Amino acid sequence: MSAGNSVPDCAPGDLQQAHQDKKTRRWARIVKLARGGLALRFRSFFRFSLRFFAAVLGIGLLGYLIFRTGPGLVWKQLQVVGWGVALIIILGGLSQFIKTCAWRQAFTCELSKLSWSRSFVGQLISDGIGQFGVAGKVIGEGMRISMLGRAVPLANALSAGAIDGGLHSFTAVLVTVSGIAATLLLAPLSAASRAYALLLVAALVALVILAGISVTRRWHLVGNAIRAIGRLPRLRNWVSDKQSIIDSAEDNLLTFHDEAPAAFWTTLICNLLWHALAVLEVYVILRFMGARIALGGAFVVEGLTKVINLVGAFNPGNFGTYEAGNMLIAKIFGVTGTSGLTLALCRRARTLFWAGIGAMCMVAMKRTEDTPLNMSGGGSDSGRTPRPVTN
Repeated sequence: MSAGNSVPDCAPGDLQQAHQDKKTRRWARIVKLARGGLALRFRSFFRFSLRFFAAVLGIGLLGYLIFRTGPGLVWKQLQVVGWGVALIIILGGLSQFIKTCAWRQAFTCELSKLSWSRSFVGQLISDGIGQFGVAGKVIGEGMRISMLGRAVPLANALSAGAIDGGLHSFTAVLVTVSGIAATLLLAPLSAASRAYALLLVAALVALVILAGISVTRRWHLVGNAIRAIGRLPRLRNWVSDKQSIIDSAEDNLLTFHDEAPAAFWTTLICNLLWHALAVLEVYVILRFMGARIALGGAFVVEGLTKVINLVGAFNPGNFGTYEAGNMLIAKIFGVTGTSGLTLALCRRARTLFWAGIGAMCMVAMKRTEDTPLNMSGGGSDSGRTPRPVTN
């Protein structure tokens, strides 16, 4: 009886203690989540502030370059180019079309449900957003994939983007290394500049060799890196959900040359043509401004411009740094800094034009897709209340 009576005596205290412990653990969990959320928000705000500050500095540098050169002189140079701007825009559209061809060739699945117009608009959107540095390229590629809808499986879309991006980077490195090598042979550079140039060439060549070996031996570098990141507690669930898609995309990338050699070479040639049109663009702009430059010189200028793009990758929009770099490159080859600044402004205008065209086409496509839904919901039954279903 004493044992039986002891249970009711201590049960209320135990229940109260358990309730208190549960309440304490709940508040501890809330405080932990709040701290984690505040830390995450602070990191996001800090990164955004850095990018915003870099963009403001870049725009300020661009304004400083224009006013130091003289807005009137820059405007005169733009007037000298004249109708050549229309030719530059046409060349820009042709390069976007060729880039779209390269991207479509990189798919390893059926594309009968994916229209050319949607592919072209996706390329325009991706290229326009990609101008805003590394984060812009990631977001732009995501936008390009989202434009595909359900026409292409996600794994194939990711692998096509990786194949196209990899071959584009490979051809860009070839142009960059060639441009730097020609500059070392032709231009009078200081010893420090030559040392930095040789160091950059060595790093780029080593990167190309590593990429070639990884493709030849089929090393899953990206998949293994993602697995390593997935060991972190906070990223484990996120990585586990996407690991299979990443592995499938990388496997398509590594086997693309063997399984589809014709598509591989077509993609590679299209990317080379894209760079050739960029060289032609430089040549046309400088010739319209009266600069005596050959196609070989325009090729070297384009190769060095890619170095400027690499340096300014962490500057959102590459504002200021792109224009300043073009002015320095122009002076190396005996062209005035004003011509270099005008060259950069003309190319930026071409980029903004086609990005705007892509944005307008995307909005039009979205409205077209939403129209049937609105019409179906706005008929004669749109104002009626649904009747209850009876058995």
